[in-house]
Amino acid sequence: MIRAPLRRAALAAAALTAVLAPATPAAAHGADAPNGADYRAQVTAVAPARPGLTVRVVEAGARLELVNRTGRPVEVMGYSGEPYLRIGPGGVYENTRSPATYLNRTLAGDATLPDRADPAATPDWRRIDDGPAARWHDRRSLWREANPPLSVRADPTREQRVRDWVVPLRDGAEPVEIRGTLDWVPPPDAYPWSVAATLGFLAVAAAGLLAAGTTAGARALAAVGGLLAAGGVAALALTVGRELDAGAAGPGGVLAGLLTGGVWALLTGLGAVAAGAYALARRPAADFALALAGACLALVVGVTNAAALARSVPPAPWPGEVARLLVTLVLATGAGATAAGLLRLRSTARAARPAAPVPAPPAAVGGAG
Repeated sequence: MIRAPLRRAALAAAALTAVLAPATPAAAHGADAPNGADYRAQVTAVAPARPGLTVRVVEAGARLELVNRTGRPVEVMGYSGEPYLRIGPGGVYENTRSPATYLNRTLAGDATLPDRADPAATPDWRRIDDGPAARWHDRRSLWREANPPLSVRADPTREQRVRDWVVPLRDGAEPVEIRGTLDWVPPPDAYPWSVAATLGFLAVAAAGLLAAGTTAGARALAAVGGLLAAGGVAALALTVGRELDAGAAGPGGVLAGLLTGGVWALLTGLGAVAAGAYALARRPAADFALALAGACLALVVGVTNAAALARSVPPAPWPGEVARLLVTLVLATGAGATAAGLLRLRSTARAARPAAPVPAPPAAVGGAG
């Protein structure tokens, strides 16, 4: 029977991760920011070039980001040639009469248009931000169909161009274009990464089989703590990477994103590092700390980013192999530390059980009659 310390650890880990799991890093970005894609969108040029006007792709290709520091308002044109966004010294405005205002609010672009949406109507501008930057989904730079293009279906193992795209702008009376490309990038095989995560989990969990009161058990505790701390660092790298991929500029922008939508992933990574250090110091209740922090790490950061194992374009500013390595490390160390901590708690609980009393031998029946 599992004693109270083990039950408390399991219940606390389950309750805390159930609360934290929905608060994924994606909440820091668009409401439907993807966890990966197999299409790579790139901006190739702004033509003609405008000093102070920059455009890039963010959120694994899900959005375009335009930053206007020209000192003049620049308009993004909608799908019928109507003004859609206006970005300038006064902030960012959207035209509530443009159908693109509603269609671009979700990645799927399946919003029901209100009656007031009329591309031929006079623009009705509404301020939505006071900064010089706007980010939006744009169907011209995305592949929205459920099935890949015919050319991709014919040969999905080859990287290939899907299309060149253009998003028209207007700088005063002058037309400007954002030009870009959309490519199919074959997804990786997730099987080797899944095997690596499973083997890593088993290796870390096996440390929990060593008796807690022995020299080998103490070394195992330190090893699990060090590995969990490494997983926490990997989680922090993934979380910061998502903020950079979402368009965060500079340390201040990254910190602002982390403290808003990315706060739980940030705290989870820091908690794993702290729990690892706690175990390395062989402090009391280190087993409980490992189990709790490991469960949070695996669920809040590992499961949230697991799509990167099967997606060629992860939400990160580095190559996909780096993102997949970090996710594998988070999953293996988080789940492994949880299992190791619970096993050690169970072993400690068993060792603390009072020994069953030894029954006295039956009294001798004496006397010859």
